[in-house]
Amino acid sequence: MDGGVIDGGWYLDVAGFARSTPWLHGFFEVYTDAGLVLLAVLVAVVWWRARGEPAEVMAAVLWVPLGVLLAYGLSNLVKVLVREPRPCLRYPRVPTVAPCDFATDYSFPSNHVVFAVSAAVGLLLVAWRVGLLALALAVLVAFSRVYLGAHYPHDVLAGVLLGAAVACCGLLLRRPLTALVVRGRAGRMSRLVGTVERVPGAVRGDRSADRVLPAR
Repeated sequence: MDGGVIDGGWYLDVAGFARSTPWLHGFFEVYTDAGLVLLAVLVAVVWWRARGEPAEVMAAVLWVPLGVLLAYGLSNLVKVLVREPRPCLRYPRVPTVAPCDFATDYSFPSNHVVFAVSAAVGLLLVAWRVGLLALALAVLVAFSRVYLGAHYPHDVLAGVLLGAAVACCGLLLRRPLTALVVRGRAGRMSRLVGTVERVPGAVRGDRSADRVLPAR
């Protein structure tokens, strides 16, 4: 796949912008990975709070890291199949902020973006306020990949589409994941997914008498 034919001009435009903004280099060099860490922290916080929420909510939260892992695996599979060289290899005379990766570290799609967007969209389906914050973080990660010279814009776009598609697949798996959470709360997984405590005096078999408490 020849990425330069598709949007090499856009890549060169961003590379020119990067050369004209050296004061941003340090920020994007750190943020391109730190943004993923921030997203992981958001997922952890939402998971912790979801232990005290209904099983359906915890099921949606559980899909976020599962979706990220699935999206990341699919992204690497596509990389091997497409085998697109990094833009810094096609344009060796164009300076980049980040060092050029190995020739076998293919460009299409961007793993960083797949990770970020999958997590952000997954969080958006759980809690829209946190999801909007996560999307803002993911957009910065996406831009950083082109700014640093690691990817073409279409690599980023492909990462967005793949990450979002996998995250939305969680809607189809909500019921089986909810059943898994219900079983887990009654067993050894209670510390991970929360516990169900029976309200004193409740009639046996009355599911409305169950209340969810976070594991201690």
